[in-house]
Amino acid sequence: MLRKIRVTLAIIFFTVITLLFLDFTGTIHAWFGWMAKIQFLPAILALNAGVVIILMILTLVFGRVYCSVICPLGVFQDIVSWINGRRGKKHRMRFSWSPAKSWLRYGVLALFIVALVAGIGSAAALLEPYSAYGRIASNLFSPLYQWGNNLLAYLAERVNSYAFYSKDVWLKNIPTFIIAAITFVIIVVLAWRNGRTWCNTICPVGTVLGWMSRFSLLSVKIDKDKCTSCSLCARGCKASCIDYKGHEIDYSRCVACMDCIDNCTHGAISYSFRYRRDTPASGKSGTSDSDVPADTGRRNFLSATALVATATAVNAQEKKVDGGLAVIVDKEIPDRKTAIVPPGASSLKDFYQHCTACQLCVSVCPNDVLRPSGGLMRLMQPEMSYERGYCRPECTKCSEVCPAGAIRPVTTAEKSSIQIGHAVWIKRNCIPVRDGEECGNCARHCPTGAIVMVPLRGRHRHGNPENDGKDKSPALKIPAIDTEKCIGCGACENLCPARPFSAIYVEGHEVHREI
Repeated sequence: MLRKIRVTLAIIFFTVITLLFLDFTGTIHAWFGWMAKIQFLPAILALNAGVVIILMILTLVFGRVYCSVICPLGVFQDIVSWINGRRGKKHRMRFSWSPAKSWLRYGVLALFIVALVAGIGSAAALLEPYSAYGRIASNLFSPLYQWGNNLLAYLAERVNSYAFYSKDVWLKNIPTFIIAAITFVIIVVLAWRNGRTWCNTICPVGTVLGWMSRFSLLSVKIDKDKCTSCSLCARGCKASCIDYKGHEIDYSRCVACMDCIDNCTHGAISYSFRYRRDTPASGKSGTSDSDVPADTGRRNFLSATALVATATAVNAQEKKVDGGLAVIVDKEIPDRKTAIVPPGASSLKDFYQHCTACQLCVSVCPNDVLRPSGGLMRLMQPEMSYERGYCRPECTKCSEVCPAGAIRPVTTAEKSSIQIGHAVWIKRNCIPVRDGEECGNCARHCPTGAIVMVPLRGRHRHGNPENDGKDKSPALKIPAIDTEKCIGCGACENLCPARPFSAIYVEGHEVHREI
């Protein structure tokens, strides 16, 4: 029963968290966004004390159930190992006891902490389990999901239905895609061969929770009197933490999956209070464990506590063409001196220190503004660019879903007054200057009125020289930017018709300010 409860909860958490990275409509986030915010490291970085305390209590009471239920990367490893085990009994019983590699575990943890303190978020993000799985889901699983959605949209359109709409599928960042693919291969190979190797040798969150679980109140225990040393428990333990000969379990690596309880054919393994005195096996004053009735009260207690913890956590938290004739040349990314990060990130420094590069904000951005950075120091961490869209003032989705506090929640009113950058005009690219044609797109679409059109001295329509009395055409106009009003939304850059580089682009600010 305990194993069934654990598996059921694990499937629910894994499925919903995966859908958080796949769903581009935001529907799933409205109901289950809290599942991302109860992940261990994001909760710490967001200073979400309530969630951190709950997870610590959960570990100190039940052991490493976080790793086997809540963590998506841990459940993903279990799924891979289970698939291999479906090939036959010998594959299900392919594990064996191995001593803990403490030097490696704590060495990786030390490097992880140093990277966090030093502000090298991209290095820490490589090891953080939730973020690693997020990159796998958003870079590898999401395109497949979107292609499936586009197929449904195509079929629905044939029957005059608009239940689905198509979504552009594009490669947001090559280095991030490669890292996600390599991580996926490593995780799959390790889980296929040795189960929980990643969790118990590399994962820093697993190391921290493993240390805490050594003191948990409830744990898996082996009854020496009943044990026949058949090794079924050890050969079925994907954490390789059961020494059946010595009747000992390494609780720092045990993820409380309950598989060993099901595998034991002699009833020698139980999940119970660790510090209870063992009752005598026989005698006048004692009874054997086989005579003790099943403790249904404990099961009810575990189920009720799990529900309470969950409820508390919830409360805590084709090619494009112009008119079908001319091919529209794709825009190129301008060379920005300062990166642009979303409203809600108070500064670049604060953003990079908190961001775990999980890609959740990238997945939900409806305007394709956010994408992983390719810079070495901020590799995989999101930044904004406006070739495919602009940051609409009415959209606050990235601030709603960020679990690590890198993008703090903002209202639409607050967003419209936060200056994340300012527009810069490039004269040589501007249509009136370059082609002698009227434009004004940037001024028409600026939501804050920061751009006005002013006459271009000496230039008239079609490139006529300065009015000498014979040419009566009006002077062409060029944009003038009021940087005090500009919020850096990128509408001007995105909607500028100049190709391949816009005549106006947004330069980011190191520190955001309200205007």
